[in-house]
Amino acid sequence: MTLKIEVDILRNAINSLLTVVDKKQTRQILSYIHIKALPGQLHLEATDMEVASKIILQADVDNFGSFCVNAKNISDILRELPNQKVELNYIIEKNSLEIKSGNIFFSILVLEPKEFPQVHFDEVKNSFELDSTSLLDIIHKTSHAMSNDEARLYLNGIYFQQIDHQLRTVATDGYKLSLIDLDIDLQKNESLANGVIVPKKGIFEFKKLCEENVGKKLKIYVNESYIFAMTNNHYISVRLIAKEYVRYQAVIPNKTSFTLSIDKITFIDSVKRIKIMSNEKSNGIKVKLDSNQMTISANNPGMGDAEEKLNINYSGKAMEIGFNARFLLDALAVLPNNEIILEINNELSPIVIKSSNLPRYLGIIMPLKI
Repeated sequence: MTLKIEVDILRNAINSLLTVVDKKQTRQILSYIHIKALPGQLHLEATDMEVASKIILQADVDNFGSFCVNAKNISDILRELPNQKVELNYIIEKNSLEIKSGNIFFSILVLEPKEFPQVHFDEVKNSFELDSTSLLDIIHKTSHAMSNDEARLYLNGIYFQQIDHQLRTVATDGYKLSLIDLDIDLQKNESLANGVIVPKKGIFEFKKLCEENVGKKLKIYVNESYIFAMTNNHYISVRLIAKEYVRYQAVIPNKTSFTLSIDKITFIDSVKRIKIMSNEKSNGIKVKLDSNQMTISANNPGMGDAEEKLNINYSGKAMEIGFNARFLLDALAVLPNNEIILEINNELSPIVIKSSNLPRYLGIIMPLKI
């Protein structure tokens, strides 16, 4: 098998697949990329058995064939090659791959493709289209609320659910929640109507796919076990988390008694300053509300105290609420830079965070006992 392709095109594709390749070395072959040469095309595949990715490139192919090459080895080589055409020649008898670029020559050992797992990308007859910018925005606004708790895998991802013709996405770790609805032309999909959990690694692969295809339409398809996303030449398959998601609706207050509004940047800057004096483990700060005034404070016995008063629009009852400053900053960061709204019942109930410029979004922060 012999083919020629521009180094930078091949390098970028290999680098894109590196994040899919299995880092745990559970099976040697999972640290390899399957390369398949077809008439005028080069197919590159990687999988860790949970996430799979395939990229199709245009190439000058003389003889067809396929092999598996160590992902890190070929990435290291391509990184050091000049940006010109590179020739790949697979020597079947030696199980080796010759890499030639000008006067530069490498020969590396490869494996036969029969050891590589079959990678399937489902037919997308019932797929729906989603603009990459919209999916990227969804991920940006919800991913901060995903859990890192390995004991609760069902929270280690984003929940996708079809509600009528809307796509709802939710993430929560039990301390904060982020939810956004998107109006798109969705046909009835039983799996999506029941809701599916896309794991964290799959979410980050979707994010990368969106960043590489800004402004392009993605095709999305969901069945009972997988979610697929694809552009013209890049395909991603993600195994869904086979668990039921938490009843996230239970933590969203049906109604709230008090509302305050404040400029986002003013609020964030103050929280950052006061956080300096918070406990390093709890990041605890206190927010005291009074008539048109907010007082943010923190006390650290080993360091000292901090306090700042802010003017706000608030006419509710006086109360003092504890927050994890880091969680609060994460929730505020995804909102537009203008006035934000906090809806409150009391010192112990969930606090709803909204923006008038983002009507289909809401965030939830659980108060912290200090």
